[in-house]
Amino acid sequence: MHDTLMNGRKVRILNIIDDFNREALTINADYSQSGRTVVSALEDLKYWRGRPNEIRCDNGPEFLSNYFVDYCKNRGIQIKYIQPGKPTQNAYIERFNRSYREDVLDAYMFESLYHLRELSAEWQDEYNEFHPHQSLNNLSPNKYLEINT
Repeated sequence: MHDTLMNGRKVRILNIIDDFNREALTINADYSQSGRTVVSALEDLKYWRGRPNEIRCDNGPEFLSNYFVDYCKNRGIQIKYIQPGKPTQNAYIERFNRSYREDVLDAYMFESLYHLRELSAEWQDEYNEFHPHQSLNNLSPNKYLEINT
C-alpha cells in the first residue's frame, strides 16, 4: 500500500496477515519497501509465530527481488504469486487493506512516519482484538486463534 505524509513525502506500507485467523501480523510503514524489508519482517515474525510454509503475495518488486526469492527458497517457503490484475486471488489481504485504508490512511493526515506507525500499531491491536469476521463465526482474530489452537 502507499500514502503520502503531510509534507508530501511518499510512504509505502507492508501488511502481512495470517490467512488462518485473519490476524494482522505486521503493518510496516516506511519510505520504501524492498525484498530486504519483507525478509526482515518475516525474520521478526518467526520468533513468535514460526516459519510460514507458504506466502501468498502480489507481483510487486519487493516480492520478486532475488533477496526475497532466495530467502524463501533457502527456508523451504513456497511463494504463491497471484496472477497480475487478479487481486481477488488474495482476497483476505485485499479486504484487510480496504479496512486499513478506510480506518487509518483516509482518516488521518500524518505529520511524520512515526505518527503513521503509531496510529497503525494502535489500529492493528484493535483490529486483532475486537474486529469480528463473519468467516470466523463473528469472532475477532485473537479470539478465533485462542479457541482453535
